[in-house]
Amino acid sequence: MKWSYNQQAEQGIEKAYLWFSKDSPRKARLWLEGLYKAILSLEQMPYRCSLAFENNFLEEEIRQLIYGKGRSAYRILFTITGDIVQILFVRHVAQKPLSSQEDEEE
Repeated sequence: MKWSYNQQAEQGIEKAYLWFSKDSPRKARLWLEGLYKAILSLEQMPYRCSLAFENNFLEEEIRQLIYGKGRSAYRILFTITGDIVQILFVRHVAQKPLSSQEDEEE
């Protein structure tokens, strides 16, 4: 499978990276490298990931991969269409789940 990401996902990644950079540029770089490794892992068996809470409210099947642990954990929200994994959002686990209105606004 191939993967791609949209503007919302890119913004979420950038926001998290900048937040980690304030504490430590090295930590931010390691976090980003790990995030991309996690995303690349979706090329193999993306269906191993559970359905996201948002799946109940959005038309597309939304799955999630949790990357990180504790306060550094992020949800990688994605859909699978044919042989393409589309990364929709990268959100901290403490953020409220998306609603259909938020998805339309972003």
